[in-house]
Amino acid sequence: MSALLPNRLVPKLWETLPTYTRPGFVADLIAGVTVGLVALPLAMAFAISSGVLPEAGIYTAIIAGIVVSALGGSRCQVAGPTGAFVVIVAGIVAKFGVSGLLMCAAMAGVMLIAMGITGLGTAVRFIPRSVTIGFTNGIAVLIASTQIKDFFGLAVKPVPSEFVPRMIALGRAAGSVSVPATITAVATLAIVLLWPRITQKVPGSIVGLILTTLVCALVGVSVETIGTKFGGIPLGLPRITIPEFRADLILPLLPSACTVAMLAAIESLLSAVVADNMSGDRHKPDIELLAQGVANVIVPMCGGIPATGAIARTATNIRSGATSPVAGIVHGLTLLVIILVAAPLARYIPLPTLAAILIIVSYRMGEWHEIPSILRLSAADRVVWAATFALTVFADLTVAVEVGMLLAALLFIHRVAETTTVGAVTDENLGDGEPRVLTDRYIPAYCSVVRIRGPFLFGATEKLEHATADLTKFGEVVVLKMTYMSAIDGTGIHALERLAKRINESGRSLVLCGAPPQPLEMIERSNLVKLVGKRNIQPHLDAALERAVIIHGGFDHPRARIPA
Repeated sequence: MSALLPNRLVPKLWETLPTYTRPGFVADLIAGVTVGLVALPLAMAFAISSGVLPEAGIYTAIIAGIVVSALGGSRCQVAGPTGAFVVIVAGIVAKFGVSGLLMCAAMAGVMLIAMGITGLGTAVRFIPRSVTIGFTNGIAVLIASTQIKDFFGLAVKPVPSEFVPRMIALGRAAGSVSVPATITAVATLAIVLLWPRITQKVPGSIVGLILTTLVCALVGVSVETIGTKFGGIPLGLPRITIPEFRADLILPLLPSACTVAMLAAIESLLSAVVADNMSGDRHKPDIELLAQGVANVIVPMCGGIPATGAIARTATNIRSGATSPVAGIVHGLTLLVIILVAAPLARYIPLPTLAAILIIVSYRMGEWHEIPSILRLSAADRVVWAATFALTVFADLTVAVEVGMLLAALLFIHRVAETTTVGAVTDENLGDGEPRVLTDRYIPAYCSVVRIRGPFLFGATEKLEHATADLTKFGEVVVLKMTYMSAIDGTGIHALERLAKRINESGRSLVLCGAPPQPLEMIERSNLVKLVGKRNIQPHLDAALERAVIIHGGFDHPRARIPA
């Protein structure tokens, strides 16, 4: 495989197997079983909160866990349903039904495959921290708010999908609090939070799930369970069917599919980074996204929901001793054995127990400790974080992703534009440059120099217009020094063309010099060559000054210096 594919698309499992050992397999076996048990309640809880049957979450964890571990680019990452998708999936189900969700997940999977093959996965690195923290904070609040009903056993039917109406409805139903449900949920919280003080070898969520389920079943506590609400979980393998494809839903589902794909890409790569930091490995983003895409194309065939890398389960996997992707595969097989052997027992699991576990998950995924660091950043960063957080909670996650990405792009453009400087060396400011970069090059009196440093992109072109606003202050020949122009785009080229026209109309001449390869290529492909003439495009400042002498028609005595 290594000979047939570029290294960036070779799965980590393939690289691991040649040196795989029996002790490594034993460690992966223990870690896989452990994280499989951890994933069981989370998979069901995420599915229920998303508005689908609990077994859909288990099927997703099985398929995604096996596929992503087998084909992915991270050594120890575990994939499955996560809290990031709860709100968006619930919205899709409410609007388009389960069939629309399955089609949306497949569309997102195709997008992820395209991102992995084309290398666009690296673009996720350009999303500012303020945007990802805003998403995470908002999603955590939404997940917690969806669990209040089951946590307290409130009589609210149906629960509104929007945050504000949901909280109003829950507030109005406060008088219907169920004491048994609340006690069950609080007991689960206490067990999950306090159990690590006893031992960390067995996850607290598993202990809380087992103990509260046993007590409620044996004592006969009157709480809603998976059995009373969903009729239990079917025993055996899921039915494999091709989801119904409806061409009329492509455009309506496209924004949601883009959101699912973007969230899957962001969370899977963030999870892979966490895995790298904990294991000392280095993931491959392109093959990881490709594997996530394949998983999301296959999962809908089994009635599953969107999947991505799960940070909490990945961390549990590594802490449990995982050494290779085999642990992730064992995690999926563990869940498969559970639904083949013990699925009927799931009917006794109390919904308040799952609600308590999800509230803990939402708190831990919120990354609340990052907020003070965001608030210490620039005003732009704070605005981006606040806008992303508010839109996630009070508007719609799709809108939040779109606006967040737009704000991230604007913030990036603004910061890039700030690094660009345009300086005009005229009779008024000649000699104001930094003395330490002066050279022995002399500027004739009839010659003015304009320097552009940094990327000359659409966010920085106004600096050139400002620096050359009054051409009467410039000499007969204007030299545009581009030695330190790192890049240029179409808007930058257009700005140079406008400058050339203005200079020509004023009776002056424009000479370009020192353009690096990328700007020079753009210039040669544009109309700028016709405007200034090929002879007025010179490789460096010395040649440009010689050209200025020729244009002027004679040699003038030197009168000043210019920074390099």
